[in-house]
Amino acid sequence: MQRDTLLRLADGDRALLPDRAVVLLERMASLGFTADEVAATREGWVLARALVPESFDDYLDHGEQALRDTRFVALVRRGAEAVAWDPDDPRIDELATAMADHYLANPAQLKTVTSFQARTETATRYRLISRFGNQSPAGARMADLIEAKLRAAGVPIPRP
Repeated sequence: MQRDTLLRLADGDRALLPDRAVVLLERMASLGFTADEVAATREGWVLARALVPESFDDYLDHGEQALRDTRFVALVRRGAEAVAWDPDDPRIDELATAMADHYLANPAQLKTVTSFQARTETATRYRLISRFGNQSPAGARMADLIEAKLRAAGVPIPRP
């Protein structure tokens, strides 16, 4: 028992996240996400688990389903590339539209965006979680565009 605990603590991911989250991070790597993208996801999940622990298992359910959709994975990987683009790059608007359209066409995947905010007491927590991986100007612009398109379609997304 003590040995298992020590091994778990030696693995930083397993010390901060449940085993199934670690499995999802490993799945992301096998799907071609870069080490930096997986690390950013891990850090965001640690933050989300700390801020909204009661919703984290549901979020992982939605994440597992989303990673089975090759179109969704391709869009997310392209979104990860887009954070390095110039914030005024017209491809950001095109990608944001494609992502919003995909979310709207796949309500189960839309829960990867809405599941935390639905149970979060304040928009501030939602913003911390949703913006964690989008710290570049291009990433923030893309997130803003996706959220605006989802709001326009009637999806309840907190405003800043």
